[in-house]
Amino acid sequence: MCKHSVSANTDLVKQLSTVLHGEVKPMITQCCIHELYLQGKTHQGSVDLAKMFERRKCNHREPIPGDECLKSVVGETNKHRYVIASQSQPLRSKLRAIPAVPLVHINRAVMVLEPPSDKTLQTKTMAEEEALKPLTEADQALVGPKPEEPPRKKKKGPKGPNPLSVKKKKPAPTPSTKSQMTIMTWAGPEGETSQVGSGRKRKRRRKGATGDTALHVEGKTDGE
Repeated sequence: MCKHSVSANTDLVKQLSTVLHGEVKPMITQCCIHELYLQGKTHQGSVDLAKMFERRKCNHREPIPGDECLKSVVGETNKHRYVIASQSQPLRSKLRAIPAVPLVHINRAVMVLEPPSDKTLQTKTMAEEEALKPLTEADQALVGPKPEEPPRKKKKGPKGPNPLSVKKKKPAPTPSTKSQMTIMTWAGPEGETSQVGSGRKRKRRRKGATGDTALHVEGKTDGE
């Protein structure tokens, strides 16, 4: 991959970030960089590019071919979730047999992310079907009983007034059936006072010879 990137004069890290839609951390094993050294001085640019990447320990005491080294680093399940960028067709064919291994290569100066392999799709389908299956008794014993949900608290709404503390409404006063009387007083000729209610009908009489005033009252009071 480093040799092809240098010959095509492309920015390898930038293209990887664009294809994978995120920040990348390029890594290379000691066996792969040793294989670049064996190419001679004509590929010194590839060696300089590889030196910029992080070294991934492969735990090989003696250098082995780069394809075998990368396959051993991926393992059987790609535990560390590596994305392999390689121009080696035999290596990519071997890695397609391992599920969940994204593969990247350059095709005519264009970086390509390969679609998921058949093994990857098969493993995904099996995992989805397994998740939909009901738990067996043995699985339920391992999982344990479901925790009981705590009782839900009743929501408290606004409290109404205490009926004992509320003032009772006073009954509206009913009008009295008896007619109210307005008392009028006046003074007679000799200083005597007399009272007459407003409900009475009175007649005036003419003055007599003595000059006294006489008042005739008709009608009954409420008390009579």
